[in-house]
Amino acid sequence: MPVLPLVGAAVLLLAGRRADAWGHLLGCAAALGSFLVAVVAFFGMLGRTGAERVVHEVLFSWVPVGALHIDFGLTLDQLSVCFALLITGVGSLIHVYSIGYMAHDPDRRRFFGYLNLFLAAMLLLVLADNFLGLYVGWEGVGLASYLLIGFWYQKPSAAAAAKKAFIVNRVGDMGLALAMMLMFATFGSVGFSQVLGSAGAAGESRDTAIGLALLLAACGKSAQVPLQSWLGDAMEGPTPVSALIHAATMVTAGVYLITRSGPIFEHAPYAQVAVVLVGAVTLLFGAVIGCAKDDIKKALAASTMSQIGYMVLAAGLGPAGYAVAIMHLLTHGFFKAGLFLGAGSVMHGMNEETDMRRYGGLRTVMPITFATFGLGYLAIIGVPPFAGFYSKDKIIEVAFAHGGAGGFLLGTAALLGAGITAFYMTRVMLLTFFGRRRWREDVHPHESPAVMTWPMMVLALGSVGAGFLLSLGGALQNWLTPVVGVHHGELPVPAWVVSAVTVAVVLCGIGIAYWMYRASVPETAPPGAALTVAARRDLYGDAFNEAVFMRPGQRLTRGLVLADDRAVDGLVNGVASTLGAVSGWVRHMQTGHVRSYALSMCAGAAVVVAVLMAVRW
Repeated sequence: MPVLPLVGAAVLLLAGRRADAWGHLLGCAAALGSFLVAVVAFFGMLGRTGAERVVHEVLFSWVPVGALHIDFGLTLDQLSVCFALLITGVGSLIHVYSIGYMAHDPDRRRFFGYLNLFLAAMLLLVLADNFLGLYVGWEGVGLASYLLIGFWYQKPSAAAAAKKAFIVNRVGDMGLALAMMLMFATFGSVGFSQVLGSAGAAGESRDTAIGLALLLAACGKSAQVPLQSWLGDAMEGPTPVSALIHAATMVTAGVYLITRSGPIFEHAPYAQVAVVLVGAVTLLFGAVIGCAKDDIKKALAASTMSQIGYMVLAAGLGPAGYAVAIMHLLTHGFFKAGLFLGAGSVMHGMNEETDMRRYGGLRTVMPITFATFGLGYLAIIGVPPFAGFYSKDKIIEVAFAHGGAGGFLLGTAALLGAGITAFYMTRVMLLTFFGRRRWREDVHPHESPAVMTWPMMVLALGSVGAGFLLSLGGALQNWLTPVVGVHHGELPVPAWVVSAVTVAVVLCGIGIAYWMYRASVPETAPPGAALTVAARRDLYGDAFNEAVFMRPGQRLTRGLVLADDRAVDGLVNGVASTLGAVSGWVRHMQTGHVRSYALSMCAGAAVVVAVLMAVRW
């Protein structure tokens, strides 16, 4: 599976301008071929039962160093095949969409090469049979995201966004590297079977340390608080990149890592609590930010942060939440990719305008985009029977079923997040497709070509039916049970009550947004209250990072540079200067006159005699 996009990336990036005419077709063929391999593998697994469904292949001995022996192998089980289907399926649709979106870009071949590289790295991440292989895919995804976000590197903002994403993710990557070191020191291995099978044997404190390090890694890749600041700036890349990063690949990596490492967290209750808190805080953090964004892509980016927060919250609840986290991840892949591609279609027809206050009334001139975007909207806010209703509703149920005051608070946070999501997504719909036309006279909106609208239609179908199919008879839960286990908590009230309350909260969010934005919308954002201003500035996340990390780090660096210049280099240079001065003084004694040397000898002899006499005295 990873080989096809990897070969495609190599050909596209090494062939040069000779591949410009057909490079995009090769990129799409590699992605589609990988998807077909995933489909064949999935149906092959369906034909087997129990442990026979897991396929493990060791390709070669990778790291035979002393006590550390790591093989390069791939594992296809019930969990990894779900990710493989999502990555290759949605990724293939984004490749096809990009043919139209990037049609007039002179560097289209390079773009498709980076897309293929992204798919290959993500597939390696989810198919690796050990944490080191996962780490290689993890770093590959980081590299590919840097290349894609900064694809239009001529724009200073795009180059800065790429560097920011790369640097912030390096902080998270440090957590994964530290976790692997602790694993080897504790278990003598970094293989999934050895580490996860021995979880609990090393004691709660060591499992907690490993779990917290893994959580740090997940926060970086999945844009969770406090490493969320790169996500909004990543919108500087082409819109297909936003769809790929925010729906099917990069941001799901952290959820995969937590779910795959489940046994570690189950033996580390404090780390598990930290996961739940990070998810709950992030889902509200992202939702509040989304309420104030006028840039359509940044509003959807904030939505991604919030929705991944739901998944992290569910994954932190252990076996009770793993399956519902993966279910929401899969449905989110459909509707969020569809929403981003719909946003790209709007931008394509609006001369790349991203400010929703410059839109309005587009439903009549972009009917296909309106219909597909609308279905994604209904799915993400959780209106029954669309996909988001089944997956997000289950997360809210699992949170309440956790029990006690903690379960009530988590369920309330998830419920509140659902209402806020309905508000800001309704705001996006109203500002973009309804109301009066607010675009400039020189803009002539138009529907996108078929090569862009067909992928949007397919994703819209997934937004409608994926949730029902995955929940039918507990299909996904039963499929994942051999990998993630199962635990059924008891809801304090019947499930239908939770569903009814959730729908009521969603309708309240819709109603408030309609009441606020049904009238004429100003073309420039009004000043707003303090919370609105804070949300427009990402709740001062960047300011916090600058005050707490960047500026103290700069001061520390300047101090170390000064110490290096004055102390370390100063000592070395001072010794050299002293020797030079002494040498210069001694050099003056070498006059070349015999009388001077004779006088020196006499003076030296006199000194020796004086010393000897002093010693005898």
